[in-house]
Amino acid sequence: MRNPRDFDAELKAPEEKARELKTRKVQQLGELVIAAGADQLSTDELAGALVAITETKDTSKREAWAKRGVMFFESRSRRTAPASERNSATGQRAIAGKRLWLAMTCAPGKSSAAGAPGSSSNLAVSSLRQASLI
Repeated sequence: MRNPRDFDAELKAPEEKARELKTRKVQQLGELVIAAGADQLSTDELAGALVAITETKDTSKREAWAKRGVMFFESRSRRTAPASERNSATGQRAIAGKRLWLAMTCAPGKSSAAGAPGSSSNLAVSSLRQASLI
């Protein structure tokens, strides 16, 4: 006779994975805020700026912000990476990944409205509130 399947454990595994991914995303967003120097802004200023950015539909502005973000990441990787790693395949993949992330987050016509329940802006603010950062 074979052992019965543990359905409860199988159902919990995707929930734990989703929770880990959400935690990592919130952590990375926090690190991005700090790296950009935006942690020196008040929470109201930062939240207002982020809401204004997400509400912007002008693709030329969004593309300009994305280019500026790419330049920010490239300049940071040059400053922090040793000379031997600056032009390595790993460094190039990291830059490509950051560009992809920027392209995905700055894509025009994104479906979630700012402030809508379940939108990433609401999730980020609620996560910051839970962490007592707001």
